[in-house]
Amino acid sequence: MKLDPFYLIVDSATWIERLVPLGVKLVQLRIKERTLSDIRADIRRAKAVCVAHGCQLIINDYWQLAIEEGCDFIHLGQEDLAAADIAAIREAGLKLGLSTHDEAELAAALAVRPAYIALGPIYPTILKAMAWAPQGLGRLRDWKSRIGPLPLVAVGGLTVERIAGVFENGADSAAVVTDIVLSENPEQKTREWIATTKTLRYP
Repeated sequence: MKLDPFYLIVDSATWIERLVPLGVKLVQLRIKERTLSDIRADIRRAKAVCVAHGCQLIINDYWQLAIEEGCDFIHLGQEDLAAADIAAIREAGLKLGLSTHDEAELAAALAVRPAYIALGPIYPTILKAMAWAPQGLGRLRDWKSRIGPLPLVAVGGLTVERIAGVFENGADSAAVVTDIVLSENPEQKTREWIATTKTLRYP
């Protein structure tokens, strides 16, 4: 499969309602520390927006809710992968993206035949406390040589200025959170990301 080169990650349906209509084609809804009823409501809102605008919605972690709400794509971290019912996910027809940070995690991810592999953090990130040092572009290049045609997502500390570097070193898609949501003008920054990724990937 192919992923859009611009991979937006946000923590609420409100962000999706705000930014997806600008032309976003790939977005992950990554919600933490809210009730299941609130998360379900956000999934429903996000799904409606994404369907209306031809955007692929990926649900982070909550694979049971994703199945119940008729979603078709989830993303799991390694801890969530260990606890997830992979058979149920497959039976429901969900595509699966997985986070990786080291050799053991890459092996565990490849063993379940994911739709894509994510590697991070490529650069230092303020999104969350990380147990791993920045991976750097060399590790990104190494990961791509290992996974071949499987799509590779670069994540962590990415800015518009760093997009070219991750693509040149094997990434198929560049994931962004803080460079957009902490921007003074998230709409303008989103448009800049869309234009830059499309120019670099589809010159």
